[in-house]
Amino acid sequence: MDIQKFDKKDPSLVWEEVSCEHLVQDEWIDFRRVAYRLPDGKVWSPYYNYSRRSYVVIVPETEHGTYLCVRQYRHGIREVTTEFPAGGIETKGDAADYDRSVPAEDALEAAKRELLEETGCVADSFTPLITIPSNATIADNYACCYLAKGCRPVARQHLDETEFLNAIELTGDDIDTLIKTGNFQQAIHVMAWLLAKEKV
Repeated sequence: MDIQKFDKKDPSLVWEEVSCEHLVQDEWIDFRRVAYRLPDGKVWSPYYNYSRRSYVVIVPETEHGTYLCVRQYRHGIREVTTEFPAGGIETKGDAADYDRSVPAEDALEAAKRELLEETGCVADSFTPLITIPSNATIADNYACCYLAKGCRPVARQHLDETEFLNAIELTGDDIDTLIKTGNFQQAIHVMAWLLAKEKV
């Protein structure tokens, strides 16, 4: 079996959208209640899905071989997490037309900007690790992950008005321990770390 030739739009498996109601539609999210016709012909509802901006995750390795992480409150799990710098890719469009498909910056530009804003650092190089759906079950946005090498401070943090985070420096062993003990709690960030370790 040639798994490289799997059809992403296999007509025997694709669902047909029958109706869509936008429950929340603003500059942050388009949250929808959808009815689908399933492959056997039955119509089923409700299914819920949403659009949000795609985003970047950066695994920043310093000149000394340590890694820059950030600690911040995540309201989904109501805890302070340790994770890598990350943030949304700026897009054109607004709540009225909700065209999230038109980026105002590319992913690499966003990665450089987020690294500088959250840590005050720049990097000598950025290596793409993976671009992957953030949650293929209910969301249509993507996570673009990078390894940034040779990170060094050049400025102070420049955070958004709702960002409150502390940048910290950890060893690779520290990160491995946090992951194993359930204290590095962003799944995409864990994946980025495992991919980055193959390139270090």
